[in-house]
Amino acid sequence: MPSQAVTYTTAAVAAVATGFLAYAVYFDYKRRNDPEFRRQLRRSARRQARQEKEYAELSQQAQKQRIRQMVDEAKEEGFPTTSDEKEAYFLEQVQAGEILGQDPTKAIDASLAFYKALKVYPTPGDLISIYDKTVAKPILDILAEMIAYDPSLKIGTNYTGGVDVAELMREMASAPGVGLD
Repeated sequence: MPSQAVTYTTAAVAAVATGFLAYAVYFDYKRRNDPEFRRQLRRSARRQARQEKEYAELSQQAQKQRIRQMVDEAKEEGFPTTSDEKEAYFLEQVQAGEILGQDPTKAIDASLAFYKALKVYPTPGDLISIYDKTVAKPILDILAEMIAYDPSLKIGTNYTGGVDVAELMREMASAPGVGLD
């Protein structure tokens, strides 16, 4: 009995493999010899590339909108005012950002935590250079968008003659063809 099951299974696998091979040969023949079939393949490839590009643009716009909404919500919540509260809040947000940053699907949440820590840090420019060395690039990119969106965050205010990085990022974001990559 078991040999009969093996025979049927072998025959079924051979039939499927033969069918697949026959389809591959037919497809290759049509691709090489039928100009209309080639045109149709090119059209479908262009259509698929166009759809992927549109999807990427829409998802990028949705992500930017979500980032702006999260920054606005964080600003509405407010930030601590006393130095002890700021210190505790800073440590809490950095720890949350590090934990969330380990999961690539939570990059926006991690960036928000790092943004909140940046808002209460006394010298944001120094903290950005630390983030640059320790935080993953996707999270940094999102954080840069948050900084660019928030006009109240003055990166260079603690330096005499310093550069306002937030303003610079906003200008770069508004320039055509220039990204924050």
